[in-house]
Amino acid sequence: MDVTDLKSLFDESRKRMGGVLDHLKREMAGVRTGRASTALLDNVHVEAYGSSMPLNQVAQLSVPESTLIVAQPFDPQLMGAIEKAIRSANLGLNPANDGKVVRIPLPALTEERRKELTKVIHKLAEEARNGVRQVRRDANDRLKKLLKDHDISEDDERRGLDEVQKLTDQHVGLIDDFQKKKDQELLTV
Repeated sequence: MDVTDLKSLFDESRKRMGGVLDHLKREMAGVRTGRASTALLDNVHVEAYGSSMPLNQVAQLSVPESTLIVAQPFDPQLMGAIEKAIRSANLGLNPANDGKVVRIPLPALTEERRKELTKVIHKLAEEARNGVRQVRRDANDRLKKLLKDHDISEDDERRGLDEVQKLTDQHVGLIDDFQKKKDQELLTV
């Protein structure tokens, strides 16, 4: 075992931890903060043409003002399906169509709803932290196995464990930052 094998272990761990962060960003983008964003509708799927399709593939989404999202279907026959999909997505949104576009007004967030959403944010962040810790556990197990198989020295294992812990601390710090930023967006709207 040489340094390049350890480097590949660190690179793989870094990549997997980065994947956890990317997933967290996508999940948090779907949590409504009171400002209109097309990312709120990223997880909405519309029944169209015999299959379930993401909303952004059947309609042009735009934000003409801070409390309104507009979906302009590529096929006007999908108006009803788009409205139904948005209503059934449990986002607390009530879309309406005027025959040409679907207007999705964002109601003001109540204090109670803000607190519920804060809990959702904390849950998502904790799941992400657990994901990063799982990557750390996998990397540490691989390092211990390499030591046991006499592929690396005890010093290399110790340095490897330290490097993996640094990666973990760095990614957990980023998760904490995302959580704080999203909490601020929720509570200062």
